Amino acid sequence: MRNTTQQIGFTEETEVLAKFSKALGHPTRLIILKHLSNQSCCYTGDLVDVLPLAQSTISQHLKELKEAGLIDGEVNPPKIRYCINQKNWEKAKALFSTLFQEDFKNFSCC
Repeated sequence: MRNTTQQIGFTEETEVLAKFSKALGHPTRLIILKHLSNQSCCYTGDLVDVLPLAQSTISQHLKELKEAGLIDGEVNPPKIRYCINQKNWEKAKALFSTLFQEDFKNFSCC
């Protein structure tokens, strides 16, 4: 059986954009990405020093970003090193750019 998104006919690009959007939909995740963009990588403990949040909360946000493919995590026991997934970050920028260039003025609701 096909899932609902396939029945509606969403493109793969639309589904990927929605996945990226969901991951970017929390201010903490934006701060994490901003922090990672200013350096080649960081560890969870580094983020605990930057953000006033518990390590478990930061780990959950890192998990969401990783599942969306926006960051990569490499295990170096006992730590995990995180960095931006450059390929997917470029894809996200291109998809958002295309979306923001869309002309929606023909779809007014009033």
